[in-house]
Amino acid sequence: MFQKVLATFGSGGARIDARLLDSTAAPGRPLRGEVLLLGGEVDQEIKGLAVTLLARVGVPGDRTEDLPFETRQLVGGEVIRAGQQIRVPFEVPLPWETPVTSVYAKPLAGMAVGVRAELDLAAAVSDPFDADAVAIEPLPAQKRILDALSRLGFTFREAVLEQGRVDGARQQLPFFQEIRFTPSPRFAGVFSQVAVTFLTSAERTDVVLEVTKRVRVSKTGGFGGRGQDFLGMFTVQPDVRWEQQLEDWLDQVARPRGIFD
Repeated sequence: MFQKVLATFGSGGARIDARLLDSTAAPGRPLRGEVLLLGGEVDQEIKGLAVTLLARVGVPGDRTEDLPFETRQLVGGEVIRAGQQIRVPFEVPLPWETPVTSVYAKPLAGMAVGVRAELDLAAAVSDPFDADAVAIEPLPAQKRILDALSRLGFTFREAVLEQGRVDGARQQLPFFQEIRFTPSPRFAGVFSQVAVTFLTSAERTDVVLEVTKRVRVSKTGGFGGRGQDFLGMFTVQPDVRWEQQLEDWLDQVARPRGIFD
């Protein structure tokens, strides 16, 4: 009886150990792994075993929270015997808007996306399990845009996740990713930052570009105006010279200030 009481409070009870089978994944593709379910000192009823995808997202109040955005139930309503070991394979479909966390095997600074196994035992206190980080590489259409910016001389600065929605865009998740770049020398005097957001579905990939204009300083030393953000949205199409497309749009945004006139 004492062992049953301890198991109720998590001591000597069943536990789990999860691991990923895929070293990398991509949006819209399944993420494979397995959970090792280890029986404790007494038989216990499993109310539920699930894996959940989490992302560290910036929320109002200058805070971050680990928000779940996909869950897959694996096991429920079964009994694990004392000392029993069970391997439970899983596949979690990654949403098409899953944030990119790695490009060409190089982690993006600022990204924290992972998968967490959660065990719910009848009459027991279940402790949360730490999430295992997931390396999510961009899709070919996304790589095409990132490569184009790199060839234009833009350098990666950071990546962030923000809670909210992009105005005028089709969006599924309650947050979006910004991959931020330092402008190329050609645009460094005009823009302080260029940010890319991918909104992808099974049918298409939309690219949202946000550029922040630098604050203009007048000849007298005062500020001639506040920095402004400009949005552009494109759908990735095959056989498009994206270096030219992006550069043309950036030129158009820059011209009203007379930089290139």
